[in-house]
Amino acid sequence: MQSWRWKSLWLALLASWLLVLLGVFPLLRLAVPTRPRAGVPQGWPHWLDAELLQSFAKPGELLEDGPQPPQALRGGSCNWGACFDTSKCRGGGLKVFVYPAAGPVSETHRRILASIEGSRYHTLSAAEACLLLLLSPDTPTGECDPVPPQWDGGRNHLVLSLHPAPCPRTFQLGQAMVAGASPTVDTFRPGFDVALPLLPEAHPLRGGVPGQLRQHSPRPGVALLALAEDRGRWHVAGTDFSACPWDGRCEQDRGPKQTHPGATLPNATFCLIPGRSPDALHFLQALQAGCIPVLLSPRWQLPFSEVIDWTKAAIVADERLPLQVLTALQEMPLTRVLALRQQTQFLWDAYFSSVEKVIHTTLEIIQDRIFGASAHPSLLWNSPPGAILALPTFSPSPSDFPFYHLQQGSRPLGRFSALIWGGAPGQPPLKLIQAVAGSQHCAQILVLWSSEKPPPTRWPKTAVPLTVIDGHRKVSDRFFPYSAISTDAILSLDAHSSLSTSEVDFAFVVWQSFPERMVGFLTWSHFWDEARGGWGYTAKRTNEFSMVLTSAAFYHRYYHTLFTHSLPKALRTLADEAPTCVDVLMNFLVASVTKLPPIKVPYGMWHQEARPPPLEPGGPGLTQEPQPAAHNCINQMAAGFGHMPLVSSRLRLDPVLFKDPVSVLRKKSSPPPRTCLTPTPAPDPLRFHSRMCPLVPTLFMLPRKVHRQGPGLTREPREGRAVSSSLWPGRCATNI
Repeated sequence: MQSWRWKSLWLALLASWLLVLLGVFPLLRLAVPTRPRAGVPQGWPHWLDAELLQSFAKPGELLEDGPQPPQALRGGSCNWGACFDTSKCRGGGLKVFVYPAAGPVSETHRRILASIEGSRYHTLSAAEACLLLLLSPDTPTGECDPVPPQWDGGRNHLVLSLHPAPCPRTFQLGQAMVAGASPTVDTFRPGFDVALPLLPEAHPLRGGVPGQLRQHSPRPGVALLALAEDRGRWHVAGTDFSACPWDGRCEQDRGPKQTHPGATLPNATFCLIPGRSPDALHFLQALQAGCIPVLLSPRWQLPFSEVIDWTKAAIVADERLPLQVLTALQEMPLTRVLALRQQTQFLWDAYFSSVEKVIHTTLEIIQDRIFGASAHPSLLWNSPPGAILALPTFSPSPSDFPFYHLQQGSRPLGRFSALIWGGAPGQPPLKLIQAVAGSQHCAQILVLWSSEKPPPTRWPKTAVPLTVIDGHRKVSDRFFPYSAISTDAILSLDAHSSLSTSEVDFAFVVWQSFPERMVGFLTWSHFWDEARGGWGYTAKRTNEFSMVLTSAAFYHRYYHTLFTHSLPKALRTLADEAPTCVDVLMNFLVASVTKLPPIKVPYGMWHQEARPPPLEPGGPGLTQEPQPAAHNCINQMAAGFGHMPLVSSRLRLDPVLFKDPVSVLRKKSSPPPRTCLTPTPAPDPLRFHSRMCPLVPTLFMLPRKVHRQGPGLTREPREGRAVSSSLWPGRCATNI
């Protein structure tokens, strides 16, 4: 019995020693850290959401490792200062010369050439060029172009490839920049190369398809997650999952599989995209669908990450922490989800929806490097309408553009400059000059004399300066950025326009509240003509409008810079050949920038019409044929923009009080003047004091009493109460 106890004791001791020996080596391996591999940064991980980690530690309190020098496997120690000569770009800015293709040209090659040749960067002379562009061939034969004659070691060269090149380079890139689709992190040179998105083969040349997001906040029943898979497929997961849907260990069904790649975009709030390079194509699909991209340890560089702040539109997470990632996504506040989804739609529309926008964004990034301190600030790149439409040659300050007053909580101050175009023969607009000069907001009057006859020697005396500018006999000259314009607001007028001083004052006050839009008096509307299979526009009075005539309109002077330096030359030439198209082109430009309709203010019908209608009559349902030039104008411009940018509206802003010259006897013998606020002009409006209210329900403000023409009925609502005109059909409210 005693020997059995000793044997048991010895067995227990041996077992304990064996367990100790087995645990020593793993403990030693944990105690002695392994040497880090060369070239791999050992920094802290990027937190998914700082709000979820406040109880542990804030990211700003953690000590970061020193910055690691970027690996430059293709160009040694090449950087912007050492491998690019900016002295060639000082004179005329960024000018790009494209090498002609040596062999057959693919469709992608044609699209890139068309987007560059129609831009303000293109030049036909290699000696005048600041940047020499070499397009990487994407032909299936795999043949590579030879070394260009002006190669010079790749200095001031850009090798561009929208798709992975099928042929290996037979020469060293040297000091050339590389703009490639989804480059890997270890081969990308930050600040020198440009990361492009991986575009599909059928990506549109210009315009592009708008974002598919129709409701920014998640709707009940919509899937929370969509997982990217091979060949453009997506797996949709519901909200009742308990394991990671990308590691193959899900307890619930991972949802239906979308078997048609590219045909259906993911309908989910978050899109999980693995970090492999082939999955970079899903990134653009998620942006277009308004699905927040969740990048799981990406091994490829995000497109245009040098200027785009992707923390406002995407989430970078660690694929080794599936449960933590899913918990953070579930607990993310709805306000942050809304902000992320809105930013995805802006980035898609501004930089990725067409080949032209991708190419122009690439060239704009290089131009920002050349300008240095005077380049685009981050606000212009990451806020609508984007840096492509905010030219740095106009101003480096966001406050000088008409788009950022709402974000900065300001409004444009100062006064306006009246620009009167005198291109038609006749007497000088003396009456118009006196009416505009009487405005308390007018700073100066500029007369653009474009007639063949010399301008008159005597002009009326005004309280504001009057300057005569000699034009070049072209209609588009009225939108040239003249240095004599000293104010932000411009009142564009024709010599035969007719406005009163009170109408000018009210329109300027309205423009101060909407400085990014056009505010005008006369309107046109566009429509789709089924019979002709194209677009048309008309001056017929309808319940909607989408354009205002520049013969009497307020807008920001920055649109003169965009019109001259951003629009393709072919569109400006079209406007000069067909004068009625210049109004259409200006409205196209403003609508494509703002994505908003113009604003209409009241215009007295006793005035002379600003100009003849563009189409006589030119509206849907009318039999008379429009003029061929006017009919084709809007279709050619829609083709030039790649889409129809015009937005229709039914809003009209009227002043609260009207100063009608009504006689005293009429006041005694008739009811008080009746006024009403209507969203659209009446079919045959009379003067304001006798205009009839429409039969449709209309809201208007009644400050005091309201009388109904009936047998002794009187209502007196409270101050500022909105009353519907449908209560009294066919009668306007009476202000007493």
